[in-house]
Amino acid sequence: MRIFALPDLGEGLQEAEIVAWHVAEGDEVGVDQPLLSVETEKAVVEIPSPRAGRVARLFAAPGDILQVGDPLVELADAGDAADEPRAGEPAAEEPERPARRDSGTVVGRVEARGEVSRESPTPIGRRGGVAVRATPAVRALARRLGVDLGVVTPSGPNETITVRDVERVARLLKEVGPIEPLRGVRRTMARSMTQAHAEVAPVTVNDDADLNAWWPERRDLMIRLILAIAAACKVEPALNAWFDGRALGRRVLPHVHLGIAVDTGDGLFVPVLRDVGNRTPEDLAEGLARLRRDVEARTIPPEEMRGYTFTLSNFGTFGGRYANPIVQPPTVAILGAGRIRDEVVAVAGRPAVRPILPLSLTFDHRAVTGGEATRFLAAVIAHIEAPEAKRPRAISTSTSASARTSRCCASTCGASRWSGLRRAPRRSMPRTRFRAACGPSSARSACSA
Repeated sequence: MRIFALPDLGEGLQEAEIVAWHVAEGDEVGVDQPLLSVETEKAVVEIPSPRAGRVARLFAAPGDILQVGDPLVELADAGDAADEPRAGEPAAEEPERPARRDSGTVVGRVEARGEVSRESPTPIGRRGGVAVRATPAVRALARRLGVDLGVVTPSGPNETITVRDVERVARLLKEVGPIEPLRGVRRTMARSMTQAHAEVAPVTVNDDADLNAWWPERRDLMIRLILAIAAACKVEPALNAWFDGRALGRRVLPHVHLGIAVDTGDGLFVPVLRDVGNRTPEDLAEGLARLRRDVEARTIPPEEMRGYTFTLSNFGTFGGRYANPIVQPPTVAILGAGRIRDEVVAVAGRPAVRPILPLSLTFDHRAVTGGEATRFLAAVIAHIEAPEAKRPRAISTSTSASARTSRCCASTCGASRWSGLRRAPRRSMPRTRFRAACGPSSARSACSA
């Protein structure tokens, strides 16, 4: 008999959820024959048999979440068949062991005391800057009833949780039913968002793009957004980077691998479009359609959801104007696009109705400055407002300080001396808004669509 455990699936993954078994107890399996399917890191993968043999036992059921090293299946060799009971025959019973009796003997001497021992409450944590306390007896009651003291509102003196408090929460939890564990994609999403909230110093800048030059005759918005991001990464390469918080360093990357946020009933997927700056609009459209098909069919391989350098969330497909998209480490920025709306704007001193696309750029202020972020957003708007969707032209990343100043002035004043950032004449100053203050204390959690 040999027990096959959940193997190391790579990329630092430590757990997997069993989706389905492809074998049953008693089946004969061959080398590399699929044993089961597991879901991890937003992908479903098959685990093959490491050897030939007969399946003697399955240690887990579909829906179980296992850690790396936990037993999966017990495989028996052909020679082990003699030791196993045949189908329909009862297994050999183990000899019954005599039960041990407790004689109640106490070693030592028990002294009787006439006084009553009173328990003192001790802190279990802080809530709103105040220490919350509970006695050992209350803690034991909470463990027995399955109540997390962190969600109990204390009613006793000095913020002390009482027995009645625990019993009240236990009755409430019994009424609403047991907790539903997050599984699969939602479980991965929860961990990713927790990591992002703990590590990133997010700041969000909002602005609008006027699509009057091509909307609604052309509706290739997604492709234009992709090309605009690639063009803006050439203007401000600092936003196409990976940041290492421990080493306090960054890697500015030469190619833009764009993560596309895709919403499904199972949760959020982020497949990757590779090297978007060197692809034609037709090639990007074909690649985007293929990624969406693979996500919907749950056949996308794990490597197609790793290694992105920037993220795009087109949440406006469902609704909403502005948002605070979440930056996922080690990337340093994400662009969110809201729903297109008709809005009255000033054009050459006269009111006009124009199709307006709201944009939200969240960046990690540990690695990106406010100037870099706003210049990036201005470049996105300039590219997306152009009549034709074009591949981004090559721009040197080793730009001088004077050239950067010229770009900043062009994006702010609408000047034409740097044509790559020429703005539409609908307004003289871009309406740029900071949605969060600088610094770690301003971290706000929001899920990108």
